[in-house]
Amino acid sequence: MVVLVWLAVAPAQSQDGESLDALVEKWLASPHGDYHSQSFTYWNKDGEVPVDCAACHSQTGFLDYLGADGSASGVVDHPAVINAPIGCASCHTSAAHALDSVSFPSGVTVDGLGSSAVCTVCHQGRLSGDDISTATGGIDEDEVSGDLAFMNVHYGVAAAVMRGSDVRGGYQYPGKTYAGTFAHVPNANTCVACHDPHTTQVETDGCISCHRGVEDPRDIRMRHTDFDGDGDNAGGIHAEILGLHGDLLAAIQSYAAEISDASIGYAPGTYPYFFQDSDGDGQIGDDEAAYPNRYQSWTPRLLKAAYNYQVVKKDPGGYVHNPAYMLQLLHDSLEDLSAQVDIDMTAYRRP
Repeated sequence: MVVLVWLAVAPAQSQDGESLDALVEKWLASPHGDYHSQSFTYWNKDGEVPVDCAACHSQTGFLDYLGADGSASGVVDHPAVINAPIGCASCHTSAAHALDSVSFPSGVTVDGLGSSAVCTVCHQGRLSGDDISTATGGIDEDEVSGDLAFMNVHYGVAAAVMRGSDVRGGYQYPGKTYAGTFAHVPNANTCVACHDPHTTQVETDGCISCHRGVEDPRDIRMRHTDFDGDGDNAGGIHAEILGLHGDLLAAIQSYAAEISDASIGYAPGTYPYFFQDSDGDGQIGDDEAAYPNRYQSWTPRLLKAAYNYQVVKKDPGGYVHNPAYMLQLLHDSLEDLSAQVDIDMTAYRRP
């Protein structure tokens, strides 16, 4: 049934003259068309995708959100069908073409999104730094509280990162200023300007044509400061972000052991990501990455740093989307932890 919908709405060929068959092949090879992805199969056991998840994890849910099915727009009214990846009908409908503004978890609505609007609906995360402020309010910064648990920004948060402080996707420390929407050059300033809309792959030729002398976009840098304090600024800005990211995890682990009195570790592929490091080796093994062993000795200070760590982790393209915002979140998280654990902040630089 879904395939019939695609054929009914997809154009015979793209503006570049690609055939429908070629476009479908591209889509089938993309994450949006992966029938086997957990993104579209997680709810198979339940027989439906719940309302809270449907907009981004089922084509019928996305059409419901858009109001393309005749329902009210901006809300999902019913659970969605399983095994329904995001297909042609998700974007090639009049409702999708008309979409121009999207609300973020912080409550901020961004207008004038144009072709990036449909991407922004799902690639913004489920939380904002405001949610962290609310959860930690009224609790002493270094008090372990049973009322706290790790709060996951969710996945694929590129749109929130691109908008930076304008939508407050990361936890922004009081008294600090943060980079707003990252304005790239006009011909590389939308989602589909850099990502093939059907494969979602980044078209790097445009990057290299402007940033001469590099073969990999990760080697690009327009800021030559040594932000991560390792004495090396020869690599791209991606390397600076990775350096700070690694230092932040080490600082989180030091704080947990010294202040929360319970060792912590991170497992990148297992929810809820932060677990008790039972053997104290700094790593989370398969036996430790189990929900009953989730980390539960959270303080407000620790939760804020862990949340920002996850924001950066869940946008691996952050070095392109908004590098200054990434660096600021990491730097300030380290600085805040340094109030309680020994972190030499003198070598770090904040953009």
